[in-house]
Amino acid sequence: MRKISYVITFLAVVVSLIFTVLSLTHVDWCAVIMQLLFLSHEQAFAGSSSSLLWFLGIQITLKYGLNTLCELRKVGSGDDKSKFEYSSYECRPFPKRVQDGCEEENSSFCAAWTSAAYAVEISIALAVLALLAILIGLSTGSRRRRIWRTVAGLVALQAAMQIVAFAIVTDTMRTGAFPTFEDAKPGVGYAFNTFTWIFSVIIAVGVVVTGISADQGHKWAAGNRAYRRISDA
Repeated sequence: MRKISYVITFLAVVVSLIFTVLSLTHVDWCAVIMQLLFLSHEQAFAGSSSSLLWFLGIQITLKYGLNTLCELRKVGSGDDKSKFEYSSYECRPFPKRVQDGCEEENSSFCAAWTSAAYAVEISIALAVLALLAILIGLSTGSRRRRIWRTVAGLVALQAAMQIVAFAIVTDTMRTGAFPTFEDAKPGVGYAFNTFTWIFSVIIAVGVVVTGISADQGHKWAAGNRAYRRISDA
């Protein structure tokens, strides 16, 4: 393969790695919004039959990351439902063995969710190895002719790990595997993950096609020094 092909592949893997890290660190792979509203009537003044309508509203937004759960709580009261008087935002590790029922009713979910986090972490390591392999391949022409197979394999494995995480999270949301997941919606972290595995598959396919074409002696893939196998006399 030509040097320019490896350079393009290197930059593409860097982009994939960045989005993989972002997906792991984002706390919104899925989000749940819950509204609680309490209404009450109060007499406007003594001896009057008219009344005022007041409300006490609580809006809770739960954002689930692969390692973190964040809760945004807004509390409001009065006659305007759009105004909130108090809000709080707290994050904690997720899932936790006792608090999230990982030792009892939610054991299967916790094992699956933790596996998704591990899969993304492994994909990060594979992306780093792919970058190192590319740098090694750029050192000499003979290595450039062989290393593309290693690069393609590492990127393909990276994509596979991302797909594993995608499938686990998608299934937990679809089946409502966790008590609040019945109304869960995909978030930014989920979108980053989706982009990453699709992009990584495209990178792997591109490397394989270019590498095979270079082995076959196509000039666009092998460059001006296209190489062919020496046939037996």
